[in-house]
Amino acid sequence: MNRDDDIKFLQRMVAEGSLSRRKFLSAAMAMGVGAMAPALYSEAAHAAPKKGGRLRQGLTGGATSDVLDPGQILDSYMQSLQFGQLRNNLTEVAANGELVGELAESWEANADATQWVFKIRQGVEFHNGKTMNSQDVVDSLQHHLGEKSTSAAAGILTGVDNVKADGKNTVVVSLKGGDADFPFILSDYHILICPSNGDGSIDWQSGNGTGGYSLADHEAGIRTLTKRNPNYWKEGKAHFDEIESLQLADPSARTTALRTDTVDCILKVELKTASRLTKLPGVKVIATTGNKQITLPMRTDTAPYDNNHVRMALKLIIQRKDWLNKIAFGYGELGNDNPIGPANVYRATAEELPQREYDPDKAKWHLKQAGMDSLSVEFYAADTAFSGSVDAGALMRESAKPAGINIDVKRQPNDGYWSDVWMKKPWCACYWSGRPTENWMFSQVYAADASWNDTFWKHEKFNKLLVQGRAELNSEKRREIYVDMQKIVNTDGGLILPLFLSDVMAINDKIGLPDQIGNNWELDGMKNTERWWFV
Repeated sequence: MNRDDDIKFLQRMVAEGSLSRRKFLSAAMAMGVGAMAPALYSEAAHAAPKKGGRLRQGLTGGATSDVLDPGQILDSYMQSLQFGQLRNNLTEVAANGELVGELAESWEANADATQWVFKIRQGVEFHNGKTMNSQDVVDSLQHHLGEKSTSAAAGILTGVDNVKADGKNTVVVSLKGGDADFPFILSDYHILICPSNGDGSIDWQSGNGTGGYSLADHEAGIRTLTKRNPNYWKEGKAHFDEIESLQLADPSARTTALRTDTVDCILKVELKTASRLTKLPGVKVIATTGNKQITLPMRTDTAPYDNNHVRMALKLIIQRKDWLNKIAFGYGELGNDNPIGPANVYRATAEELPQREYDPDKAKWHLKQAGMDSLSVEFYAADTAFSGSVDAGALMRESAKPAGINIDVKRQPNDGYWSDVWMKKPWCACYWSGRPTENWMFSQVYAADASWNDTFWKHEKFNKLLVQGRAELNSEKRREIYVDMQKIVNTDGGLILPLFLSDVMAINDKIGLPDQIGNNWELDGMKNTERWWFV
């Protein structure tokens, strides 16, 4: 064997857990690899997941009002806890963006995609030892349906007509109209499978689920501890013994916690400090780019935002390139008041929907059409909406002055922002992680009856096209429909979307990572707790 072969042999022993770091470094140095020895060890240690340890996460978006109802998940903290740790969906978006089965082994549609049959994975147990069956799935889906549902997933499930069990391991979902993307929808982080109570309801209160970790201790909006499920049905997943999640709303507090070894990973790295973090020993900054977007929703049912000329004026006073440089620090790309992102299939091209530019004179013209010579409005923001949102408001305030628009930026507390400000105040800061399909994004946020229609926008033609696009199986015709819908949102909606953002997270060098990191949500598709490990 030559030296390269000897090194590979040592690395294989490290990956298998049979050689310690000290012994590897000693042997490698004796072979004359010099300063490369630590890097070669790290490469080997990251190659194979190992069990053990407590992963400490610095998260944001938690609130004291949070509950364990999956339909009420509002932000990252509860998404990580319920979707990433406690529970599973029927389907899952893999790290490469492909849809794979989770609690559903397979699915099949009829000819017009109005009926879907799901084969349920057998032998899966809830944390309390109960074996999951089709009734658990039926009742979990029904939890989000009906006129009385308060679930955030109600909007994307409005097309469901009936859900029924066909034996213990099969579920049949009948739709009001065809939907070629329906299995994608079932990967939504609200549509988690909980145990049935036997009366049509589900037990969401206990936190019981089929996920890789079970609930040990939970203080809403403060701290949560979960422990590895020894009977987890996914082989080679959920490597940590415990997950400790800490609510750290302030970005500086999250950074400090990582630097002082209080936590092992953080999300939503403050973008202005990201470059400095990359220079710290033992810290790695990771950026993934998908459909994450920052938005400034205007309530179209509230004056003055009920006037589209006012909405257009405000869309025209944002210097988007300035925001990309000063708010996103280059981590992203320009937005165009269109929620369909760079990772979506039917996104309108620049020719179909030209980029909106800063134009205070045109904004003035729109104000005059609204019967105004000037405009004074309030903009509400907090860092939990998106990092730098208050600074963004200040930039917008200055760029609005030439158009005769005065913007009073109101900084809000992070705690309670999603319950007290978002969808309450007429104009505020927000962010969305984006959705993998056009229908999903439009149905959940922009449909007239969507639970999260944060602009309270209702457009007759848009809603008719939404139904048509969902059922259209011809890809060319479907594209035409979705491009038309994007144009309508762009020119009439209450959405201001200045930027698409990269998700920027930071970890310490104790963490091992898979070859591919998911970009559909933060923290590896919010599956970091089952995909990562300690080296």
